[in-house]
Amino acid sequence: KTVGGFTDYSRKLLLQASLDVEAFIRADLATIIGLTIQAAALNGSGTGAEPTGVLNTVGIGSVAGGTNGLAPTRDHMVDLESAVGNANADVGAMSYITNSKVRGKLRKTLESAVAGAKYVYENGRERGLGDILGYDAFITNTMPSNLTKGTSSGVCSAIAYGNWASMMIGMWGGLDLMLDPYALATSGGKGAN
Repeated sequence: KTVGGFTDYSRKLLLQASLDVEAFIRADLATIIGLTIQAAALNGSGTGAEPTGVLNTVGIGSVAGGTNGLAPTRDHMVDLESAVGNANADVGAMSYITNSKVRGKLRKTLESAVAGAKYVYENGRERGLGDILGYDAFITNTMPSNLTKGTSSGVCSAIAYGNWASMMIGMWGGLDLMLDPYALATSGGKGAN
């Protein structure tokens, strides 16, 4: 599969001394392409030019959050861990991955009703990394938050648990930057893709 990005910029922008414009554009395009690859790896449909993502791979177990979806709880997280363990797949650096909506909900959800209980999602060992029941928790909004479960249409989110270091994404080549000096030449612009 091939993925690409495109941006326009002017010659005036290139003349700015306060910013390395080329590095800025490369970083921006690399981020866009990286997020597209991540979205396909997690939730790709497997149709057309899109690869099949983890959430759409046949045979991967799941934990149902109720007939019409439910707010996530500690029990759901334990059930995810158990499902992976029952499939003899709980090896390596296990961790969770979900989106910012679920993180917000789990930050407000206590592990139990006992006084002094921890929240299901807490800060992890480093900034930007969370902790769910002792496992690292990664957040990306390429993890869907618009799923439908029963009568809950377009409001459900996905949470996944596994050894993400085992996910393989083959890459042939790196980021290619091609300048188009012709498309916007009359207006003083350039295109990069």
